Amino acid sequence: MTQEDKKKAYLAYASVCFFWGTTYLAIRIGVEHLPPAIFAGVRFFIAGILFIIFLKWRGYALPAKAELIPLAIIGISLLSIANGSVVWAEQYVTSSVAALIVTTLPFFVVGFEMVQSNSEKITFKKIVGILIGFAGVIVLLLPDLRNGLDASYMKGVLAVLVAPISWAAGSVYSKKVKLKTKPLMAAAVQMIIAGFILMVVGAIFGEISQVHFNTEGVAALVYLVFFGSIVGYGSFIYALDKLPTALVSTYAYINPIVAVFLGWLILNERLDAWTILATVIILSGVALVKKTSSGK
Repeated sequence: MTQEDKKKAYLAYASVCFFWGTTYLAIRIGVEHLPPAIFAGVRFFIAGILFIIFLKWRGYALPAKAELIPLAIIGISLLSIANGSVVWAEQYVTSSVAALIVTTLPFFVVGFEMVQSNSEKITFKKIVGILIGFAGVIVLLLPDLRNGLDASYMKGVLAVLVAPISWAAGSVYSKKVKLKTKPLMAAAVQMIIAGFILMVVGAIFGEISQVHFNTEGVAALVYLVFFGSIVGYGSFIYALDKLPTALVSTYAYINPIVAVFLGWLILNERLDAWTILATVIILSGVALVKKTSSGK
């Protein structure tokens, strides 16, 4: 990988860290006005269509038919299941809590990679870094846990837990299949497939009758289409193709910091001494994992 490619890859990684941190806020606002599956499905379907139009204009080739199935598997794992679970869960939990639970992603990435004979080397320091980050999440959640949990809250927490498991599986699988399709075109196709599936799911569960567009809902949808999907997901796919999976997955530690701050600033979600302490712990874990991840 050339120095120029490396710079682009790390810029893409930084974009994922920031913009995906803001999406938890946008999702929380969006599900207050639009049904979850339709909301998420329309987001990805529109983003995928716009992305493909742009990429075709830039001369990118569409994927071969033989690659549609693996592209579908990745899109369903990362978007239909993982992101769809987060969107559904944010009906019941705050944007901060959702973001923090997703922080467990690197833990599952390490687990999936350990069962592969040709996986990236899992070092002791990397595992320690992930555990430190996870400890920070526990510290941040502790005040909520001490106040007791109701059924709706637990339902949301369990739904969010599906996200890092499915995302880790899809991420590791995407590194294994080695597709010939350009990463950005692959991302666009995955978004269309995932968006269509989510809209079908929404229709099956009667969400179409619940669709009522207003300013807040449309604003959240537009933001997620451009910054969450086109910029964020496109950057993620590019970074995943160029950098080690364990390194790219550390965005899940930084996203909650952005999400917690914005949740506090805009939605009056909790931000106190526990939050600050947890932030320091999480960032320490991120630094250790990044330090022990080698470039591709």
